[in-house]
Amino acid sequence: MEISVFSILDTLGTLAFAISGATLAIKKRFDLFGVFVLAFVTAIGGGTLRDVLIGDTPVEWMGNNALIITIIVGAVSAIILNPYMNRLSYFVYLFDAAGLGLFTMAGIQKGLEHDYSIFMCISLGTISATFGGLIRDLITGDKPMLLTRKEIYALAGASGGLLFFILRAFSVPEEINIPLTIVVIFLIRHLTYRFGIKLPTYDEENGWSVKD
Repeated sequence: MEISVFSILDTLGTLAFAISGATLAIKKRFDLFGVFVLAFVTAIGGGTLRDVLIGDTPVEWMGNNALIITIIVGAVSAIILNPYMNRLSYFVYLFDAAGLGLFTMAGIQKGLEHDYSIFMCISLGTISATFGGLIRDLITGDKPMLLTRKEIYALAGASGGLLFFILRAFSVPEEINIPLTIVVIFLIRHLTYRFGIKLPTYDEENGWSVKD
């Protein structure tokens, strides 16, 4: 059976986001059931919205038991490794950044399978990569990173998607282009987070600025 690039990226992204959601649930002191619920919604939220928007139903996870198993494996891994994670916040961020790159590319690949425009493909990639985290943050009561935090998040995925199509225009082989794009998205997210690079926000006193 041939395994598509989309399936590989979707599975790896699902695993990363499941671990991210489960780890945050543990940090927030959710019960065992809550850990699995948060792992699930974080992992499938973006992909579900993506598939509904393009009319690709039933959505991917409903017809793919492997994704359900992947989510369970991610949640169990977070539970088992929890005693060794002295900095849970860092691990949430680390797996979230990895999932951002993987799901952005998964969404782009799905858009290419449907022959959508570059803009639509990048939009699908960004939706796939960010809306699971949005649902996760709403459930845990955190300010949604996608909407209110002055961090480079969705923009990292969109920038990586644009890079993918630029390299594609120069006939860079996909076996190089895809992993390179994922790494670039991860690095944009990591470096902007590490050095506190933020998008400007508006207030009446200072206008547009990056001040907290």
